[in-house]
Amino acid sequence: MTHTAHGSQDGERVVIFDTTLRDGEQSPGASMTLEEKLEVAELLDQLGVDIIEAGFPIASPGDFESVCEVARRVKNATVAGLARASEKDIDRCAEALREAKRARIHTFISTSPVHMKYKLQMEPARVLELVASSVGRARNQVADVEWSAEDGTRTEIDFLCRCVETAIKAGATTINIPDTVGYTTPQEYEQLFRTVRERVPNSDKAIFSVHCHDDLGLAVANSLAGVRGGARQVECTINGLGERAGNAAMEEIVMALKTRHDILPYRTNIDAALLTRASKLVSAVTSFPVQYNKAIVGRNAFAHESGIHQDGMLKNAHTYEIMTPESVGVTKTSLVMGKHSGRHAFREKLKELGYDLGENALQDAFNRFKDLADRKKFVYDEDLVALVDDEIVSAHDHIKVLALMVMAGTHGPQSAALTLDIDGDKVTHQATGNGPVDAIFNAIKALAPHEATLELYQVHAVTEGIDAQAEVSVRLTEDGKSVTGRGADPDTLVASARAYVSALNKLMVKRGRSKPEAMQAV
Repeated sequence: MTHTAHGSQDGERVVIFDTTLRDGEQSPGASMTLEEKLEVAELLDQLGVDIIEAGFPIASPGDFESVCEVARRVKNATVAGLARASEKDIDRCAEALREAKRARIHTFISTSPVHMKYKLQMEPARVLELVASSVGRARNQVADVEWSAEDGTRTEIDFLCRCVETAIKAGATTINIPDTVGYTTPQEYEQLFRTVRERVPNSDKAIFSVHCHDDLGLAVANSLAGVRGGARQVECTINGLGERAGNAAMEEIVMALKTRHDILPYRTNIDAALLTRASKLVSAVTSFPVQYNKAIVGRNAFAHESGIHQDGMLKNAHTYEIMTPESVGVTKTSLVMGKHSGRHAFREKLKELGYDLGENALQDAFNRFKDLADRKKFVYDEDLVALVDDEIVSAHDHIKVLALMVMAGTHGPQSAALTLDIDGDKVTHQATGNGPVDAIFNAIKALAPHEATLELYQVHAVTEGIDAQAEVSVRLTEDGKSVTGRGADPDTLVASARAYVSALNKLMVKRGRSKPEAMQAV
């Protein structure tokens, strides 16, 4: 397939490669359970993503299992697995992808002088040998092979061209030149792709790909520049999730191409109306809140407070909006459900919001909705989203919050009586603390002993009003492993308990994981 193979009347097609499940999960505290990964993968497939990078199969038995399951479940997208330039990595990756309808092995090796000298401790000639052998081994197992030059933007251009030529000759169908450390600028990155494509004699035999990190806040701009330079695959994540400052955000890439089609005559297969839903799901399962002023999917992305702006908006929405909220799946807050709403109406409302739950999950969510409707005067769409996402996240937890009673006030000490379900056993403990939240967390620690350190405790309201649901995020760190939990409830203290328990459940999963040496990639 050549660079221009996707040409059409409405612009050349840009392939969207989503790495939320791999690079996104490498964000400190953003690990996902198998069930959460499957939930995200199914929505990415529905969204129209072309390639879903499901994980790093060699990293741990859990990563291998999740790539296997994603490969089985995904119906339309190609499923990719990541592998270093070693026989064991590549063979393990091929095994994990065995049941995929369309499989891709994504193999990589560092090519910059600093990486080769200090990380790999290899000479350039040896790296070149490994490019050929790793790509060749991968191509013998699958027809679709992607090769990445880790730290490509800090690689000497002559050596980069030799590596790219070697990879294509060995059978690579996609060549990724990533900005691994977020170092480059748009003009540099565009020129890099032009130069490599012009100098490498067999460059027309592969698709070129961009993969940009946001260390200087340029990931999206650099990605678009790479496309202008000839790349026809963009690697990105939902909400820009990723290591350090994150990756290029898919929603921003897609809407930039859609909104500025006049100067970026390219198209994607993404159903933009599902972008907000995808953003909320990824935020829920990773417990990473989306910043309020985040482009496209942030809470304030379509909010107008300035009097001048509001006046203009009332006269014509185009005065201050370059895209409509509906185009990315944002609906106006509506009061549609109450305590008298039935199960059928509840199911239909969830379908409107992008959820299609099984019978058991639907019944659990409906029961929680009825409880919420009894306690809250108005139930908004955002309340239902928070409620169902919370249900999805906690459905397979080993530890669950059953009951909580708190004594608080101006005269301490404050106390909390907490009942947990731990693998089917109900256990209760009463603890005191310096405030009600501290008392709750002490009670949890007594019932489920651990040595984790509380790094973050954050609260925000899901909707407006004094009866709004609270959404709490808690980050725990233990032995260098960091996890983030999330909980929602009209009672902030209950939400706090759920968030802490959620983080604890994720920590239990992560305790069994181990990263192989030099696992960071592209």
